[in-house]
Amino acid sequence: MKQNWITATIFSLAALPSLAGSWVDEQHGNVKTTLNRWSHSIDNWIGETDPSNPASATLRVMFDNEWNRYDGYSIKPRIRAKIKLPALKKHLKNLSLVFGDEDLDNQSRDNQQLHRNYRAPLQGDKKYDRKQARDDNASMAIRWSNGIKSLGIETDLDVGVRSGADIFVRAKASKLWQVNEQYSVRLEQIYRYGSNSKHYLRTNFENKFTETARRFINNHTYLQYTHDNDEELFWGNSLYRQHTYSNFKRLNYGFNFGGEIEHKKVDLNYYGPFINWRQPILRQWLFIQSEVNFYNNRKEDRKHTLGAFLRLEAIF
Repeated sequence: MKQNWITATIFSLAALPSLAGSWVDEQHGNVKTTLNRWSHSIDNWIGETDPSNPASATLRVMFDNEWNRYDGYSIKPRIRAKIKLPALKKHLKNLSLVFGDEDLDNQSRDNQQLHRNYRAPLQGDKKYDRKQARDDNASMAIRWSNGIKSLGIETDLDVGVRSGADIFVRAKASKLWQVNEQYSVRLEQIYRYGSNSKHYLRTNFENKFTETARRFINNHTYLQYTHDNDEELFWGNSLYRQHTYSNFKRLNYGFNFGGEIEHKKVDLNYYGPFINWRQPILRQWLFIQSEVNFYNNRKEDRKHTLGAFLRLEAIF
């Protein structure tokens, strides 16, 4: 009797990973089904739907963890979603709904973690700022995606609300110049004006050299201006090499530097190397992205120190 019980226990424990995996897949499927049901309901409310071109939704859920010797550890949840509504095309083509942390779009060209989880250091032993995380994720807008085909320019125009009461308009334009088979240049301009947040302007400029189908070198420069109560102007540059592997795996390594521009003076505030790795884990929709960097901060009189970043991301 005891031997039978032990045998049954062993088989039960062996089946746990499979059962847990089935439960996780079921929950992932339930979320996707709910998102699509919502998108279909919204699309049906807007107008007549087309069964051959149904509404759809995508959702990214992230938990960003970071640590360095000076600021310690912090965690921040982030979401970004997009709902495509074909029924809107009868009124105006290429309309969709977007919501969540818009910095994920603004900084999508950065393949290294340049920006801290929170704009101001957390006080005491706090690891999480509920208010800032909520405000950053509380953005919703109607997006019109179009372009000037004759000039090869892609554009987005968003109208929405951020952080509960900040009504805003955001415009983005980008253009890619394919100079030859290996070398390309890309310019992206983003501008947002909010009733509370006022001016936000960001320029992304890239020079890319493609070595092979799975490997390239990129130099990415950004300039970011904000004007709320105070004016702030930041700049940064990263030179890195990227290797792309099968099964959505990716390796980046390079050198990054940047700082502030004050009174027409360009300051070099930080510089150092970084390396990061991204891959799916357990499921094709669940990703882990890790980074180790070695940066300083001259403005705060900080010497070079190791820093770490870890993102867990689920895609629905």
